[in-house]
Amino acid sequence: MRTTGVEMPEDMGNRREKTGIAQSSSRLLLMLLAPLALAFMTGCAGVVSQQKSQQLPGTYSLSGAITPAAGGAGAMLTLTGTATATATANGSGAFSFTGLASGTYTLTPSRTGYTFAPTSLPVTVNGANVTGMNFAATQQVNPTFSITGTISPTTGGSGATVTLSGAGSATTTANGSGVYTFTGLANGAYTVTPSRTGYTFSPTSQIATVNGANVTGVNFTATLGTAPTFSLGGTISPSSGGSGATLTLSGTASATTTANSSGVYIFTGLANGAYTVAPSRTGYTFAPTSQAATVNGANVTGVNFTATQVTTPTFSISGTISPTAGGSGATVTLSGPANATTTANTSGVYTFTGLANGAYTITPTNTGYTFTPVSQVATVSGANVSGVNFTATAVQAHSATLTWTASASAVAGYNVYRGTVSGGPYALVNTSLIAVETFTDTAVVAGQTYYYVTTAVDGSGNESVFSNQVTAVIP
Repeated sequence: MRTTGVEMPEDMGNRREKTGIAQSSSRLLLMLLAPLALAFMTGCAGVVSQQKSQQLPGTYSLSGAITPAAGGAGAMLTLTGTATATATANGSGAFSFTGLASGTYTLTPSRTGYTFAPTSLPVTVNGANVTGMNFAATQQVNPTFSITGTISPTTGGSGATVTLSGAGSATTTANGSGVYTFTGLANGAYTVTPSRTGYTFSPTSQIATVNGANVTGVNFTATLGTAPTFSLGGTISPSSGGSGATLTLSGTASATTTANSSGVYIFTGLANGAYTVAPSRTGYTFAPTSQAATVNGANVTGVNFTATQVTTPTFSISGTISPTAGGSGATVTLSGPANATTTANTSGVYTFTGLANGAYTITPTNTGYTFTPVSQVATVSGANVSGVNFTATAVQAHSATLTWTASASAVAGYNVYRGTVSGGPYALVNTSLIAVETFTDTAVVAGQTYYYVTTAVDGSGNESVFSNQVTAVIP
């Protein structure tokens, strides 16, 4: 048997005699040691990071470094593809994977508080060791974190779309092993939702809370559907109006869902067909009010809406009563869709506020004054109404005084009759018999002509015929 790494001294023959050890015994000892050395070397072969070892025939190594060492030291390197493995970079940022068969791999570094450029590298091992798989680490000023998980089995997870919503929004695609990762995430609550045509997922979504550390193990199980279903989703912006809005789905199927804090909503498990999506939230209007969406063998995205907070607009009606002598202190009455009264200020100006659209009637009053016009109609239609003005005119006191000759017969009193047409008809003016031969009529109107007659009444109530007619023209 031949041995490796053991030299026989040239004077071994001479030393045999001095030591008394037979040549045959020496050879036997070397033969016994050789298998032990071979067994030790074989036991060291395999994928071992950061220590030199012999590789099995037909396997190779992959190595590189993460710089600077401050960011590389202790970083985790994840290898996926033909084989999977992890390694930790040493204090200099150097790393290696050994015992790799030829094939395609993806190498991804990670370390909390650091980002890496590039984020991952594709690697092809093809009959030789691969070196120079290097990355640059950058410390985050405001550290961000990651959410990761696996969708299994890989037949359903590979290529699945994973949507992130909540404190941040993003989408990613699970790799060939069903693994997905979201990076660069601030602290907060997130919702992770997988989707893939022809598959359902359990659970349909999960909430993951980032709180100063990466979140792992947000896993899902994909099940091939007997009949493929799809999803329909979108965003209601701004989030202040979209958050908590109710979305109603009608058409081929009916459902409701609630938009998350970012205004994002999604309906899942939908068969092909025509649908209508309508958002609603108290105190908001939406543009458009609804949208039609057709599911036809694929997920539908981007069915978006804009929310506008409702503020019920109100308007005013205003005007001036002139001159100020008649307008100042005048009472102005509003009637119509709303009723109100106000008092004109010392300048005769009045205003009604907080009015909804509609037709209103405005009427001024002030003792001792008449107004032109007596009232006005003002229509509020999406704007304030001004210039609803009036003219106040002081009322002058008018009267007509009548005198007549006393009756030659004994009488109990007299009656006065008034008409507005010469020759009658006449109407009794006084409420009781007039004892004297004069009467003042104060119930007359300026600009009017009146016609008067009198009668005498005796003690038995007998009344004489009308006297002659007199005319009074009121200026």
